[in-house]
Amino acid sequence: MSEVDAGAMSAAARKVSQPVECELIVEKDVRIPLRDGTVLVADVFRPAIAGKVPAIMNISVYQKDKLWIPPADLEEKANPHMNWETVNPEWWCPRGYACVRVDSRGSGKSAGRCEPSSYQEALDFHDAIEWIAARDWCSGNVGLSGISYHASSQWRVAKLKPPSLKAIMPWEGRADQYRDQAYHGGIFSMGFISNWIATHTAHHLLGRPRSFNPDSFQPDMLYNLMRNDLDSQFWRIASADWDQTEVPLYSVGNWGGFALHLRGNTEGYTRAKSRHKKLRIHTGTHFHPFHSEEGRLDQLRWFDHWLKGNDTGILDEPPVKLEIRTGGSPKPYPFRYENEWPLARTQWTKMYLRLDREQGHGAMDVEGALVDAPPATAAAVSYPASGVTSAGVASGSSLSTTHGGAGRLGISVETAPMSEATEITGPLSMTLYVSSSSEDMDIMLTLRNIGPDGKEVHEVGQHGQPVPLTKGWLRASHRKLDRELSRPYRPYHAHDSRQWLSPGEVVECNVEIWPTCIVLGKGHKLRVDIQPRDGVGSAPYTHYHADYNAGATNTIHAGGIYPSHILLPVIPAKG
Repeated sequence: MSEVDAGAMSAAARKVSQPVECELIVEKDVRIPLRDGTVLVADVFRPAIAGKVPAIMNISVYQKDKLWIPPADLEEKANPHMNWETVNPEWWCPRGYACVRVDSRGSGKSAGRCEPSSYQEALDFHDAIEWIAARDWCSGNVGLSGISYHASSQWRVAKLKPPSLKAIMPWEGRADQYRDQAYHGGIFSMGFISNWIATHTAHHLLGRPRSFNPDSFQPDMLYNLMRNDLDSQFWRIASADWDQTEVPLYSVGNWGGFALHLRGNTEGYTRAKSRHKKLRIHTGTHFHPFHSEEGRLDQLRWFDHWLKGNDTGILDEPPVKLEIRTGGSPKPYPFRYENEWPLARTQWTKMYLRLDREQGHGAMDVEGALVDAPPATAAAVSYPASGVTSAGVASGSSLSTTHGGAGRLGISVETAPMSEATEITGPLSMTLYVSSSSEDMDIMLTLRNIGPDGKEVHEVGQHGQPVPLTKGWLRASHRKLDRELSRPYRPYHAHDSRQWLSPGEVVECNVEIWPTCIVLGKGHKLRVDIQPRDGVGSAPYTHYHADYNAGATNTIHAGGIYPSHILLPVIPAKG
């Protein structure tokens, strides 16, 4: 439970592989044969040094030949061998590693039918790992590293247990394709995934790969995602399997990644069967921490230990390393070590909804408060489920998904100003009693840090954008829980059937809120927005607003027989 000591970090740095002067051997378009006769194409970067070296690999549809020109403020400087969200060969090879980038089947220069984030891709990755491990320059030890897609692919191949795979480091990587990426609380996350599919289809069919692979990108990906809108084997085979994940893992998340990756990193750490595992959660953009000196040192210490057998001391440290946010900094916060996740000393604190007034329309209006004790008297506040534009409630228009309408939708509640600095670190949940005039209802939660001046204190999102603290989502018809996997602080929804609403019927919904970390300063308030549509700081992870919202009225119930509340992970100050 101590902040990272600079002296200790310096001592650790002395134990890791040091760079040596050497030529960089670059092998372009290496052909990797797979078990079904398909051939993948890869680039191999390795140092011209005596002896065999371990390999760090990645596979993706992002095209190994696409040069990434980083921003000027990246700690690793631009060079001709950089590629989006992957390790930099010019830094790793002199430290005694080979770097291998593989074009996924049907993408880049690899032939076949492209199936991004699929079980087939995991099988292909397994075969590629074993083929690389058998090269005469390779020590036989392979590690996996990379951000986002390159992290997600690590979760998928880990369950197949390639014999030569010795360690993984999934950096900000979704793991459950249904819950983490496609359907938040059962609500289709269309904004990101539809744009991602369109963009990468264009990269392949309108870009350079068309010249040698004109039919590469699968044409019905978006259809398949929407057709399979309940959890099923379709999603399970393309996701992590924690019971089969035994490889040493260092799971790396980002507090600002609350709509795509962070859940995968915390679930992976808590549920994987790996004997050796660590968790790190930082702040900042999607890529700056990965390429920072501090971030690279963590990576090098991890892989030096598992791929080279060096004693870097990384397993002697507590397994959890967290940046503790104190609010509003564009720069990294200090890290703190912990022994477990969630933190053992957490004071799980219920704050109950007290509803005081009808829905307001100002951007910062509040309809009630978060209080220590459940109100004795029941109250309710109703609000429209759809916004109105100059075209009315045009749910048949394509613009209905992007034009929410004039005015504020939903309600908000706030705590009283903090009497002292209060830390909230960990997973959260919210229990709401709700009803609707329609057969279903979307619940979208946004947690916000409101300063003494009434203005929101933002954090840095994965894309460098200002974001709130975290979010949670649930479609009311998906409220069924998996009782075995659910915890009070992290409801786990089955998503395998629908429980439709009857008009006016009050039901209990337990909403999973993705983990967060914030020290709310004295005088600050915690605000929770409860809305039928995406709230502030949602883009680009916006959702499809289904037709049952059109013209419907939703109602939140609290107090009396309806103990609506939020469960907060309050961390006591050290004595």
